[in-house]
Amino acid sequence: MKYNLVVAGGGLSGVAAAVSAAREGLRVLLVEKSGCLGGAIANNLVYPFMPYWTKNSKDKNAAKKYLSQGVFKEMKERHDKYVDDCKDHEFNSEYFKIVLDDMTAEAGVDVLFHGIVYGVKTDGRNLTEVEVTAKAQKFTVQADFFIDATGDGELFYLAGCDYQLGRESDSLCQPMTTCFRMSGVDLDLFTEERPHLQELYKEKQAKGEITNPRENILVFFGVGEDVLHFNSTRVVKLDPTNPFDVSKAEVIARKQIHELISFLRENSDAFHESALISVAVDIGVRESRKLKGVHILDGDELINCTRFEDSIALGNYDIDIHSPTGTGTSHRYFKDGEFYTIPYRSLLPKEYDNLLVAGRCLSATHEAQASVRIMPICCCLGEAAGTAVSIAYKTNKNVHTVDIKALQQKLIKNGAVL
Repeated sequence: MKYNLVVAGGGLSGVAAAVSAAREGLRVLLVEKSGCLGGAIANNLVYPFMPYWTKNSKDKNAAKKYLSQGVFKEMKERHDKYVDDCKDHEFNSEYFKIVLDDMTAEAGVDVLFHGIVYGVKTDGRNLTEVEVTAKAQKFTVQADFFIDATGDGELFYLAGCDYQLGRESDSLCQPMTTCFRMSGVDLDLFTEERPHLQELYKEKQAKGEITNPRENILVFFGVGEDVLHFNSTRVVKLDPTNPFDVSKAEVIARKQIHELISFLRENSDAFHESALISVAVDIGVRESRKLKGVHILDGDELINCTRFEDSIALGNYDIDIHSPTGTGTSHRYFKDGEFYTIPYRSLLPKEYDNLLVAGRCLSATHEAQASVRIMPICCCLGEAAGTAVSIAYKTNKNVHTVDIKALQQKLIKNGAVL
């Protein structure tokens, strides 16, 4: 079978890429390993959206400047029609799956669920086809262009592109985390108990009674009247691209979940009537392979709020690094009104003329990726990649020679901010 574009990975970046290209008339195949779209939202239970806006004033009532718009804004607005009084950072992951189904179907994207790209064929500086397996069947798919939105950089890895695993000094990645949720929690009482629980948690951790190396209990509200969302497990020093390490990490994280639930039920009145209602299907990965592309975005460029001439997305999420070796999380926050840009060149592999990379596996250092990895930004990177492919296809260009100004103008026309 033959397509104009094959997108590997059905998270927000992959969906945005596929929808953007299909809306421009390209025939697009989106290959997703699970049975639904949404990626981190659907498979890893990641919640909520980290801030994708800034303010020009410290006044809490000041108007927000939204940095992630375009297709992401459309996704959020469609979702909010299903959910009453939904705040900017909140969402219902189940409704989001429906929204993404609708958007891909309306755009005419062919979606292949339960599909894994396991091989590629190349001809010089071009990928010619990918080998896919699904439900014990194997087949090849040819395409004019390809986009890697797998998160782990699986397509560019198979194609032999240069990359960095984890941080540059030792290749260790930010920790893996399995999110989970509990219902029947007295949220008001938990809020009162929370400071004491955090201190008690640290005391028991110091005594070795808690094995989880995370420094505190991280929770989020907004998923239900009596529901808490936990982002508190932490698995370190394992390779997110090694299937045996990931298998080990899944078990470790679930043991940490049981450990934390036991701690809360034994020490918190707020959890006396609680129940474990949801555990992520797959452990969440913050960092793994990162492309070494035409431009490697670095932390200083973010801190300096660099304005790239080939900007295709904006951001200002803090440089949020969870310790790859154990306890601790470092932050470098941006001031009100500050934001950085992300260059198109950070989506460009050096080795190929018809391959782009979108999402958290873009070309960036350990520090820079720690900020740009959030879902709203990744969605915007996907929109830029899909739009770039549509322009390259229509103008008989490749991803290196595509008209950047035309790309930026098209993105702005479609509601993106650059």
